[in-house]
Amino acid sequence: MATMLLLTFLISSLIMVTVGLAIDSMEILRLGIDGQLSVDPSDVETASLDFGLLTRGQPLAVLHPVSAQDISQVVKAVYGSNQGMTVSARGHGHSINGQAQTTNGVVIQMSGWKGGNKPPRPRVWAEERYVDVWGGELWIDVLKSTLEYGLAPKSWTDYLYLSVGGTLSNAGISGQAFNHGPQISNVYELDVVTELFHAVLGGLGQFGIITRARISLEPAPKMVRWIRVLYSNFSAFTSDQEHLISLHAEPSNQKFDYVEGFVIVDEGLINNWRSSLLSPQNPVKISTLFPSGGVLYCLEIAKNYHESTVQTIDQEVEFLLKKLNFISTSVFTTDLLYVDFLDRVHKAELKLRSKGLWEVPHPWLNLFIPSSKIAEFDKGVFKGILGNKTSGPILIYPMNKNKWDHRSSVVTPDEGVFYLVALLRSALDNGEETQSLEYLNNQNRQILRYCDEAGIKVKRYLPHYTTQQEWMDHFGNKWDRFYEMKMEFDPRHILASGQRIFTPTFPSSSNMPS
Repeated sequence: MATMLLLTFLISSLIMVTVGLAIDSMEILRLGIDGQLSVDPSDVETASLDFGLLTRGQPLAVLHPVSAQDISQVVKAVYGSNQGMTVSARGHGHSINGQAQTTNGVVIQMSGWKGGNKPPRPRVWAEERYVDVWGGELWIDVLKSTLEYGLAPKSWTDYLYLSVGGTLSNAGISGQAFNHGPQISNVYELDVVTELFHAVLGGLGQFGIITRARISLEPAPKMVRWIRVLYSNFSAFTSDQEHLISLHAEPSNQKFDYVEGFVIVDEGLINNWRSSLLSPQNPVKISTLFPSGGVLYCLEIAKNYHESTVQTIDQEVEFLLKKLNFISTSVFTTDLLYVDFLDRVHKAELKLRSKGLWEVPHPWLNLFIPSSKIAEFDKGVFKGILGNKTSGPILIYPMNKNKWDHRSSVVTPDEGVFYLVALLRSALDNGEETQSLEYLNNQNRQILRYCDEAGIKVKRYLPHYTTQQEWMDHFGNKWDRFYEMKMEFDPRHILASGQRIFTPTFPSSSNMPS
């Protein structure tokens, strides 16, 4: 099986798209496309914002495509324009810093559709165990389609209402990544529309727009045993996490299928959307477990099972738990359907929406931390900078570097094991300073400054920088190849301008192709 990875440097085939003539910026509205190219104020307003609510960029128009050809038509027209236009692809709008926005061009709204025509629906190849999906398809709909055949993708994100193209462009990680690698490691091939080509490539999120993905499938479990245990000792917590992910090569009955964790710096977090299972039914009173430092760590693990293994699930879980060093009175266990486990965050989303707490600014900070420095990070950040306030969940879990392809453009630390630390915080305008956007942004900068001064060589996941030099520093020795790929597939830098890596360049009208 030839795994196709994010920004892989091996191209299987290319199909040249003829470059169009220069056009006026509004002439694109007269293109012969099957989808809908809209200047409706509501469409433009939606495309101007994202989940982060930290920046705003209003496009000239919004394309609702139903095929790769629709996207090729618009990209070709913009490429041939001398109006300084750009194109950005938008999935379900869950960028944080305006990565899918453009202020002088077209946003291609990949998820959802308008009018009578629709993009192709997921097509499952049950015998071959893969599914072909539209780049704008939401993972929740991919899951529903594949479950009809008793199959499911291997690797997930925690939240399923994200587009396939959006997560694959950023690798796509969750608690299964230690075992199966990120989502992009489980894709056979991608169709990508770039500035010059409609191509079958290995993941060109920065250089093109993913229109189709062929995703590997496996037999779907029926049920999940979901377990949470608490630690007051950070060393024991990380030691147990790293032990569990080291079992990735073991038979399925000798390892967990999902390993994550989160940090609890105050008891209020227990009622947070990431902690909904630590419920009043749990006989443990969390406040009695807090150490003097005021920080607890929750290991979150899950084991899949089928009807055929229901008789052995208890013994398998007990065997794995015996080797861990958590607080013995803190075990919380529940069994639920596989689909309900995967869709757990959406249920919490609905609760937050009902309280008006979903559509608020999200100054999230996602970091990859080398395993050798995670204890130092704990001391300086969890027990230091954060104090006893979080304004949202803090995820922490390790991954195996050997599950990531070195050709990927995602930059990870140079150690065999590294951690994701995700500060998924929400800014609230409630008069409390520690929950304000300014306070949280300042705290993010303070965390990054601490890492720099302490020599903790963090790499930002889903990074946001404002200068090319910062991007060059981020990519390190990957920059030269990254730059070459950009010059090959998007030489005018008209795609993904919201990432702020490259500045669009446009020829004078006298130099336009004919």
